[in-house]
Parts: sequence; structure tokens; C-alpha cells
Amino acid sequence: MKMTLKQTVICSLLAGIAAALIIPSTAEARFRYGQNYCEEPGFSCVKVKGGQSWKKLFPDPYEREVVKRLNRTNMRLYAGRVIAVPDNLSQVDLYDISPFPKHVTSPGEKVVVVDPGVLAWGAYDQQGNLVRWGPVSGGKAYCPDVGEYCRTIRGNFRVFHKKGAGCESKTFPLPNGGAPMPYCMFFKGGYALHASKEVPGYHASHGCIRIFKEDAKWLNQEFIELPKDGKPGTRVIINPYT
Repeated sequence: MKMTLKQTVICSLLAGIAAALIIPSTAEARFRYGQNYCEEPGFSCVKVKGGQSWKKLFPDPYEREVVKRLNRTNMRLYAGRVIAVPDNLSQVDLYDISPFPKHVTSPGEKVVVVDPGVLAWGAYDQQGNLVRWGPVSGGKAYCPDVGEYCRTIRGNFRVFHKKGAGCESKTFPLPNGGAPMPYCMFFKGGYALHASKEVPGYHASHGCIRIFKEDAKWLNQEFIELPKDGKPGTRVIINPYT
């Protein structure tokens, strides 16, 4: 079924303070996200051949980054993998392929919006300007190792704790934890945004929000603020999966 990928974002006030951004989104990905674009005008889908890599296919670093973010993945390519590529790649800006609008009604504070339906996050400043966006991989529908559904919790939260490059999970892998969670930013219990080398283009985590390392570092060091002097931590809005 052909899907419309440029989504309309609706901004509504939350408790008179922040905007709750809801994006009418596609169903939870059951295949790699980039394949959604194969039937869309302005895009072509390429089947990777043996020996091809991101760098070999896209020597220009910026163009490579555009294609990675379009396909919502930072993982190595392999023969047979299908990826979407803009027809006018050399002229495409990262914000041209963003699923979020460049500006929304001013939320009055910094906000990070995560939309699992489009496998993406966006950071808005106090004036409602989109300052950065990137791919995500959220909690998958079911985790066999724990025997539970593990989709990422939805709602409006505040970041209350963060760590740097050495952050690790205290739970996974079972039973002793130790999984790397670089630049983790906790917003609800054990739920966090964190860097990962495995952002595959679909939901694959136990509930945390995996993002590209460079994005996690930027959010952690330059955007996300912790509670201080009576001021709450940066707001994080997790939209529904559908």
C-alpha cells in the first residue's frame, strides 16, 4: 500500500506550557523504513550489491548522511539490502526530508518530540524552530527474552538524569546488564534516549529510544537540560506508534 510520508504535525498546548506534537503516522514498521519511499515520486530504491558500503555508494559525507537518515539507519549495508535514495540527492538538504515541520507554534520551552510512527525525533527551541532531527529505533512490539510487550511508553515527560559516553544498562542483557547506552538521557524510570550503533530502520529495543551517536552526543551536551534551581528538566514528548 502506498503511504504518504510527509506527515502533518498538529501542535496543541499542554497544561498551558508546552506544545504536544502529534503526527498522524504510518503503522509500526514491519519492514525497514526506507522501503516506504520506493513508490514515492522523487525517490528511487537501490538494491545493494556485494562489496558495496555506505562510503562506496555515497562518497560525499553529507549525501551519505542524507541517505542514512532517510532510511532511518546507521548500520552496515549488505548484499540485497534495499535503500531509498532521493533522485536529486546532490540538492537535498537534511531538513527537506524531515518528517517534522521546520516551525511550530512556540512551546515556550525546549522540547524533544519522538514519533515512533515515522521512526524519528525532533528538537524544537523555545520559539518553535526545529533545530535538529534524526532517526530512532524504539521499543519493539514483543521481547522474547523477558516475555513481555516492550513498546516505548507514550506521553509527556521530563529528563531527570543523564550520563556521558560510558553509560550502561543495569538490566540488559539479562541477567546482569552492561549493554552500552552512550549519552543516555532518562525521562521515565528506565526509559532513556541514548546512542546506538544499531539503529536498523525499524523498532528493535527493549523500550529505550536508540538514536545516532552524533545526535545523542549533541542532545546530551548541547540541548537537554536537567532539573536545576526549581526549573524542570527538558520536556520529552513520546507520540503513539500509530
